Amino acid sequence: MKFWIGMGVTLAIALATVGLVNFDYFFFAGYTVLMFIVLATAWNILGGYAGYVNFGTPAFFGLGAYTGAVLYKATAAPLVAQIALAAVMAGALGFGAGLLTLRLRGIFFAIATIAVTVIMETVFINWRYAGGATGLQLLRPPPIAPFESYIKMLFVVMGLTAIVAVAIARYIERSWLGRGLRAIRDSEEAAEASGVPTLRLKVFACTVSGALMGAAGAPMPMYLSFIEPASTFSLNYAIGALAAPMIGGTTHWLGPVVGALLLVTIQQIVTVTISSEINVLVVGVLLVLFVVLAPDGILGFFKRWLRASSR
Repeated sequence: MKFWIGMGVTLAIALATVGLVNFDYFFFAGYTVLMFIVLATAWNILGGYAGYVNFGTPAFFGLGAYTGAVLYKATAAPLVAQIALAAVMAGALGFGAGLLTLRLRGIFFAIATIAVTVIMETVFINWRYAGGATGLQLLRPPPIAPFESYIKMLFVVMGLTAIVAVAIARYIERSWLGRGLRAIRDSEEAAEASGVPTLRLKVFACTVSGALMGAAGAPMPMYLSFIEPASTFSLNYAIGALAAPMIGGTTHWLGPVVGALLLVTIQQIVTVTISSEINVLVVGVLLVLFVVLAPDGILGFFKRWLRASSR
């Protein structure tokens, strides 16, 4: 109950912000923060709960973005339909890729997920209807009432997507699915010996993770009014989605949210005040600091601090 009250309060604050703030860059930056909350939460379902490090985030994100763009170009479908179809397509990719790659472990699985990204990028580079290598220009439709600008509407839509993603991750963590995934992370051989359906759980996690990443990518063409393969399938999405849970903590649903809020907010501040080229350096510095000083992330650090202070 407390969780849903908190989500309701968060949504109310977002809606109030839309009505009170007229600084458009706030919503551009806020959209990016919320998008990475979804990506980090989705990544953590497979990478954090099950321990399978996935570098294929751009494949699912990019597929979702291109699904939304192509659907809008073909039928002028509303944004909700774009997000729904993007989630289905990326979930299907997650299911198929999971069946093919999740029998691999460690570095071999990580390399396989990078290969999935390369394959998806190559497909869209050679698809002329989707713009090919030069990309596709899109004209935003008018915003839907009561929103006065499209970017404010996108901000609220991504906020709702983030709430759904966090709710799904929290449910998985607290259910038998989460217990099974944690058993896989601790020792897959022991989990199999105990009767845990390891492959089914991993494929399920990969499917849900992919669907959420695709949903996060669907609004991106409307956010930028443009889409092209090189930036859409950029490995920067993989780095951000991986770094945020590691900074916040991978063992709890709140970790990716905290990590994404901290990491992407700092990146947005650096972009405005210094240069966008330093964003990767920011990620690298924060990762090194947290790996050395707080290997369990911010949540793990505070848990240890509370236990130490209670003695």
